[in-house]
Amino acid sequence: MQASGRNLWVDYLRSAITVLVVAHHASLAYTTFASFDPVAYIRSTNPVVDEQRWTGMDIFENFNDIFFMFLMFFIGGLFIAKSLDKKGSWLFIKDRVYRLLIPFLFLGTLFMLLAYLPSYYLAHRSWNISDYVKDFFTTEAWPVGPPWFIWVLFVFNAVTALLWPVLRKPFANLSAKLSKLQNKPILSFLLLFVITWLLYVPVACSIGAGTWTGWGPFDFQLSRILAYLGYFQLGVLIGSADFNNGIFSVSSKLVRNYRYWIVLALLLYTALTLNSYYNLLAGLVEEKRIASNTAWSIYYSLYAASCTASCIAFITSFRKLINNSNSYWDSLSANAYLIYLVHYIFIVWMQFILQPLNIHAFFKFIMVFGVTLTASWISSMQLRKIKLFHRYL
Repeated sequence: MQASGRNLWVDYLRSAITVLVVAHHASLAYTTFASFDPVAYIRSTNPVVDEQRWTGMDIFENFNDIFFMFLMFFIGGLFIAKSLDKKGSWLFIKDRVYRLLIPFLFLGTLFMLLAYLPSYYLAHRSWNISDYVKDFFTTEAWPVGPPWFIWVLFVFNAVTALLWPVLRKPFANLSAKLSKLQNKPILSFLLLFVITWLLYVPVACSIGAGTWTGWGPFDFQLSRILAYLGYFQLGVLIGSADFNNGIFSVSSKLVRNYRYWIVLALLLYTALTLNSYYNLLAGLVEEKRIASNTAWSIYYSLYAASCTASCIAFITSFRKLINNSNSYWDSLSANAYLIYLVHYIFIVWMQFILQPLNIHAFFKFIMVFGVTLTASWISSMQLRKIKLFHRYL
């Protein structure tokens, strides 16, 4: 099934992950681990931190964090091969400059300037715009916010395009071999798990899971960058063949067993959550029954397995269940990119407005999420009435 020349189920999966991104950011003000740094608000866990907290927000936020950016990069690579074969490397890169790099530099900066103003007020109790802008580019070092994904995706696209004359043939051959995994679900899971483990666990164990680096807006999560690149290239690889009739064939065992993938994803994440809640591995370390490095290796291995299962569960569920188009979801898919770009403004301002209210964190989260998704969706529809926005975004 196609929508606007693309795969309907992939379009809907991409837009669903975008909604999860909005919900993820809506929850961060209300996690129990949230903290605010008034010296440099960019070091805070979220631009606005509320006194109302709830463990349920931790569980929801952590679930998303484990897999959804891995899956976003995978989806981002799925149609690269066909696009390169159609346009050629240089025209492809030019197109990505207009679609990714320019929006990141200009819209990303403008939108983040609008988004972070409440953080500056909370830190300095001042609405002085000139001081805010100066602080934004100096003390805060040009905070990138959610658009970091866009510049990294551009680099992955550009590098792949430049190497495509060399990669094209081996990718096509390897993709044909991967198609044979459609009826080998266990082997498929193990293969993706090994890839995830190799690209993530050694790095996380050596430098920590939350390490970021970069210059100005070109910021990225150092601990995950290899894994993100691996998932992107895996998307390019699988997209080099007809994956709808290959590895993701609706009649394949991999896809038909989508319910089992959902159960496995929930079980693995539950195990991670129970470990964090009861400090199981930390307790074993304190009792000197296992070494600290061993505990972290076990934790990150479980993390990699949870990521793998969640990615497969989302992919196979959408492949199996999305058969017909829906006008609302079509609109969401068409506006997903701009929703991603603009949503942080509404997130931060809504969290700021609701901060003084003494109501449960869950209800604040629902209000922030609902208003943000609606306002971002409407904003995108209005912006896309402009020809330039409609063409590239």
